[in-house]
Amino acid sequence: GMADNEKGNYYDGAIERVLHSEEEISKRTAELAAQISEKYKGKRLVIVGILKGAFMFMSDLVKRLSVDHRIEFMALSSYGSKTVSNGSVRIIMDIRTSIADEHVLIVEDIVDSGYTLQFLQNLLKTRSPASLSTCVLLSKPSRTKVQVLGDDDFLGFNIPDEWVVGYGLDYDERFRTMPFVGVLKREIYEKPETS
Repeated sequence: GMADNEKGNYYDGAIERVLHSEEEISKRTAELAAQISEKYKGKRLVIVGILKGAFMFMSDLVKRLSVDHRIEFMALSSYGSKTVSNGSVRIIMDIRTSIADEHVLIVEDIVDSGYTLQFLQNLLKTRSPASLSTCVLLSKPSRTKVQVLGDDDFLGFNIPDEWVVGYGLDYDERFRTMPFVGVLKREIYEKPETS
């Protein structure tokens, strides 16, 4: 059983393959932090992390920033418990301070359709920040419905259209804290219909 798991990890057997290793993510995060620090040199930054998915990426990113910054968190719901996004978004937790005249950087784990991020960008723009940019770890270009990443934004990796978990990304709240990004085996999320 799970209790007598000898030296293995709970996720062994659920992961098809590692898509981005801990080392790759660490290296890319350091590069992104350097680019962000360069862009905002001499400015103070407000980093808005989107829960729960961005918590590991954001933590590793902000440790490496050389510019002054403060952190805020937001939580949004777009999926409910369904697995396909239909573009409806609601705020579960909002930031607690004003961002008027501040330089704001949204930190997000993944862009899929782009609807959630578009909603967020539009919402934060109404609060009159001095500037608004986005830093995203992963993007699935093949699934993008709205263009949300531009020249002012930061992207870790483009990935294929597969179910990825780890490093903040979950399947039904599982696998979120694996130190790498992996592709989930189909049989985990395609449960056979029981009649």
